[in-house]
Amino acid sequence: MNKFSKLLGYDAIEKKTSVKTEIVAGIVTFLAMAYILTVNPNQISGGAGKEYWSSIFIATALGAVIGTLLMAFLAKMPLAQASGMGLNSMLAGLLGGWSYGENFTPGQAFMLVLISGLVFLALSLVTFKGKTFRELVFDGMPVAVRSAISVGIGLFIAYIGFQNAGIIITNDYTQVGFINLADWGNQIVNNGDTNFDYIQFGKMFSSPITTTACTAVVALVGLFLITILDKLQVKGSIIFGILGATIVGIPLGVTNLSILAGDETTGISWKFWDNFANFFGGENSVFGSFVDVFSEGLIPEGISVFTVIMIVITMCMIDMFDTMGTIVGCCGGNRILSDENNKPHNYGKIMICDAVATCSGAMLGTSTVTTFVESGAGVSAGGRTGLTAFTTACLFFLSMFMLPVFAAIPGAAAASALIYVGVLMMKNNVKDVDFSTAINATSAFLTIVVMVLSYSITKGIGIGLLSYVIMTSISYLVELIISAIKKTEKPKWELSVVAIVVAVLFAVYFFVPATLF
Repeated sequence: MNKFSKLLGYDAIEKKTSVKTEIVAGIVTFLAMAYILTVNPNQISGGAGKEYWSSIFIATALGAVIGTLLMAFLAKMPLAQASGMGLNSMLAGLLGGWSYGENFTPGQAFMLVLISGLVFLALSLVTFKGKTFRELVFDGMPVAVRSAISVGIGLFIAYIGFQNAGIIITNDYTQVGFINLADWGNQIVNNGDTNFDYIQFGKMFSSPITTTACTAVVALVGLFLITILDKLQVKGSIIFGILGATIVGIPLGVTNLSILAGDETTGISWKFWDNFANFFGGENSVFGSFVDVFSEGLIPEGISVFTVIMIVITMCMIDMFDTMGTIVGCCGGNRILSDENNKPHNYGKIMICDAVATCSGAMLGTSTVTTFVESGAGVSAGGRTGLTAFTTACLFFLSMFMLPVFAAIPGAAAASALIYVGVLMMKNNVKDVDFSTAINATSAFLTIVVMVLSYSITKGIGIGLLSYVIMTSISYLVELIISAIKKTEKPKWELSVVAIVVAVLFAVYFFVPATLF
């Protein structure tokens, strides 16, 4: 066994694997998550502007390379990282101005991602009574709210996919409606009031806009293809479904193949070194945008300090809960990758890899880099060591040379992946939502519904947690009084210090006027 193999944790006898198996598993993992290379630039540039597409693509690929290499050499686990779904939608909302009413600049938005990563890293390193603060925060959050977050984000992502594909459109009477699939011409999707801002394809407009049934059909075809391929256990079903939808979009006029020749407006070119130069120092580069923060300030005018604090807390919480659930889901139950308590090996190092990758991704110009649940595809294919992750990282690096190919994939085809990711998040997490009591059910429901209908992950988590703390506290006081009168056993106090502190922060966020901050 050579030194390089040892660096990756490769041991054919102990791990019961082979180099060939590890490489194949790495390829499978890449195919399962390669859709992020199209979806992430589409999402973030929807808020920042299409001229940033090329820069965000490279940032996405580099973020995946760095994060996955960390998993390969530090954690020595067959796990891959890339820009997380849900948080890229949140970032687009910050950049586009439709989440909080004001536009964050790229520098401001990515600085918040960096801060959340540093907080996550600190929580992963500092210990108290034998546990890291990350574990204490995770354990202290109500299970009802904690388990509902992933379901809410899944529905939120799917909702964005429906909007981006033009399947769900604006309706004058019910606010939203389903597109008329019988009309293949242009359809007005609003009332024509030019003083009203519209959101379509992830971008704000101040004039009437149109869409066609063609984009909706392309997205639905992609969704059906992904689902069928997944049912048939085809590895890389999402990326193959996207490619199938892209092909269907050619005769329908949705897929623009001319992009393969390059597009100056978005910086898309086959000249990789030009792309790389533009990424590091071009006019529309997201890399190094932190420098602008020192001149423009961290907080946009009209946004309170407390709003920024809650955004950072939300990003950190989502990354924390998502990572913990993902690595347990991918490695738990596999005695080669986890212990008898289903705790993955090198658990602490995995969390450090995740936190460092988030910081790296933010500085590159992409949303929170986190461990992908699609890593489970590689584990299922036999991946057991860092060699699997190393293979995946190499493929992400090579993908940077294929930028125009990924750029040619239309937003409608990428939307099919968004919708299916929502399906998977619902499928994998809804069974874990705690509906056992009235308070649990109500707070979980509010977390999910408010997140989707308010178009804000922060507000969904905030309302869910705040409602849980308020209802639980009142219920406890009533039960305490009753037990005192009847002289029965006192009720159990079920709220942790963490839940109370975070709930108080959210109460200030919701109820205290922003002008005070």
